[in-house]
Amino acid sequence: MKTMKLERATLAVRGMSCGHCVSAVRKALAALPGVAEVEVTLEPPRAKVAYDPGKTTLEALAGATEAEGYPSAPAAGE
Repeated sequence: MKTMKLERATLAVRGMSCGHCVSAVRKALAALPGVAEVEVTLEPPRAKVAYDPGKTTLEALAGATEAEGYPSAPAAGE
């Protein structure tokens, strides 16, 4: 059995202001194939994701948050 190598990404997420926002972003990211872990915080507005790059991409992660109304991009310096 092949062990999957996870990559980690931190996204700066715009527009989150409450617990519902955090939950919506977490659920959107967790629903993507290959996503193993998701941690979303309001302060700072970030999403930390561990994912299998063979099943999803950084672009797909950002697209999932944007589809929920919360644009994101890789966090600077992380």
